[in-house]
Amino acid sequence: MEFSRYGEDGVRIVFGDTIDLEVNKLIRKYYFFLKALGLKEVIDIIPSFTSCLIRFDRRRISFSDFLLLLKDKAKDIDTVRVPEPRSHEIPVRYGGEYGPDMKFVCSYAGLTEAEVVEIHASTIYTVFAVGFLPGFPYMGILDKRIYAPRLETPRLKVPEGSVGLAQLQTGIYPFESPAGWRIIGKTDVCLFDNKKKPHSLFRIGDTVRFVAT
Repeated sequence: MEFSRYGEDGVRIVFGDTIDLEVNKLIRKYYFFLKALGLKEVIDIIPSFTSCLIRFDRRRISFSDFLLLLKDKAKDIDTVRVPEPRSHEIPVRYGGEYGPDMKFVCSYAGLTEAEVVEIHASTIYTVFAVGFLPGFPYMGILDKRIYAPRLETPRLKVPEGSVGLAQLQTGIYPFESPAGWRIIGKTDVCLFDNKKKPHSLFRIGDTVRFVAT
């Protein structure tokens, strides 16, 4: 765990330097540990692929004192029970009007559409981070056989529920939005609902399997 300052009210803790399942487990463990402590000095905890950003209340504590507090509390990380990851099955309509980039992905990978769908739907993905849009899951690790680069020019908008690929990741757009990923399908599953808690369907560490419909 490498601690460093991040802006005026943040501490960034780095757990690794690659998108890796073992690094994800460490981040997930620390994320739930810190949430369980309920520290009044903490405003927000934002886990990502290789690090965790903690925003603190500068009215309550200085950066140096907060850093000491985090390092001291980290000694007890093994005392908190981490919840088991949740598993999700997401039905997807692949290709055609729902997947405008499917032909590109097939051509780039040298595969048929059926092969791309089979590969994409046969992998169990881990949610590495949730962000960009509320409820947007960054998931991996995508099978290298269907690796696809981002769009050179992002689309101005894609429909809610669009399922996309980018490099070795896959994700789902929870709302209509601009998009730079290759869209290969669509789901009707609601990913974010501000009328209920938790608002987001996914959280870090959850596993996801896509089902072709």
